[in-house]
Amino acid sequence: MKTVDDILRKKGGHVWSVAPNTTVYDTLKLMAEKEIGAVVVLDHGQPVGMFSERDYARQVILKGRTSKDTAVREVMISRVVFVRPEQSIEDCMALMTDKRVRHLPVLDHGTLIGMVSIGDVVKELISEKEFLIEQLANYIQQG
Repeated sequence: MKTVDDILRKKGGHVWSVAPNTTVYDTLKLMAEKEIGAVVVLDHGQPVGMFSERDYARQVILKGRTSKDTAVREVMISRVVFVRPEQSIEDCMALMTDKRVRHLPVLDHGTLIGMVSIGDVVKELISEKEFLIEQLANYIQQG
């Protein structure tokens, strides 16, 4: 069974983050430059929130705020849903579905070591299923 750690070994553990007082504008600029859909908000190295494109649409645009005058701490999701490296890919999918999130920070004993996205999880699940199908096909051909 594949784990979060398997994903991180393939994609690396770099996580893009911002401080709570970073403006939404600067955060969006970083997200555009790095082609990512979410960042972790860190305060003194500890995750205190998540900010995504969805949060921008719902908490800034729809509420008439301006991105240059709004700090991320004002619009971030402060309930951080995270996973541990030893958790299974299936655990991630269930958690993402249940909590309706697309990005999960990975914490190892309280330290942020990576981030997995819904795309990472789906890609790994498909790869796992393709391998199983290939093994079954070989078994059938030999039998």
